[in-house]
Amino acid sequence: MLHNEFMDLPFYIMFYLIASFYGLCIGSFLNVVIFRLPKDESLVKRSSHCMTCGTPILWRDNIPVLGWLMLKGRCRSCGEPISKRYPIVESLNCIVYLTAFTVLDFSLQTILYCFFFSALICIAFIDWDTQEMDLRILLFIALLAIPDIVLSVIRLSSEETFRNLPEFLTDGNLPLSSHLIGLVCIGLPFFLIGEISIPIIEKIFGERFRAIELGDTILMAAGGLLIGWKATVVAAFFGICIAAVCGAILKKRGGESKFAFGPYLAIGLFLGTLFGEQLLDAYIAWVTFDPTQALA
Repeated sequence: MLHNEFMDLPFYIMFYLIASFYGLCIGSFLNVVIFRLPKDESLVKRSSHCMTCGTPILWRDNIPVLGWLMLKGRCRSCGEPISKRYPIVESLNCIVYLTAFTVLDFSLQTILYCFFFSALICIAFIDWDTQEMDLRILLFIALLAIPDIVLSVIRLSSEETFRNLPEFLTDGNLPLSSHLIGLVCIGLPFFLIGEISIPIIEKIFGERFRAIELGDTILMAAGGLLIGWKATVVAAFFGICIAAVCGAILKKRGGESKFAFGPYLAIGLFLGTLFGEQLLDAYIAWVTFDPTQALA
């Protein structure tokens, strides 16, 4: 729909304004999730409040990004600084939504991917803070795959029925095999590496932990179930490369070998979801290219 040449400028302006609004509002909720979920606090029972004095935040101060700017980053009641993370998370969620709709167009699958990206933001920040992943968010990611899997089953059982469904539902639908292979293509190797590494790490460092934690493994399995095997393979490649570079920098600065892997996998999954299939298809075409056939 967004890539339709007959759509005019006012439509695009209105669409992106609405998408930005929802991106910022959901981003504001993500801040609550990031702060409260690791503490097992309710996400809905208590209204937003200052982390220093506990004073409830007025509705006008709770407007995403603008509220923080109007307060100049300080609590209206006690004057203590309010973390810059709040507008960063809100803006980041808005940006990933706009990017998703621009790259993937407007469809049910893109909306599901937007929720996926929001979950990845939560995972990245929570893992960075605690070096742990919340199983509830990982389960949420897996559940996001259900609508597309149902459509894949319909497509497999009756191609005619699938074609008669609205394009909004079917656009970008992946084959069932892609979902199932995506579940195990990275998750299973990650699990095996984690299991094999436990005694090796214990022998070398005297500590018992996995080279790849179970949370990272479940993240790639749940993400793979949603976005399919091609995107997952590319996501793992990006995530591992980014983690290797950033891990080397962190080790050089602080001397710490252990670091949160989740934020880098989250970046990889974001890139893999948007560009993974195209990149892998292009790579396969390149490595299988036969110049003699082209010249024949």
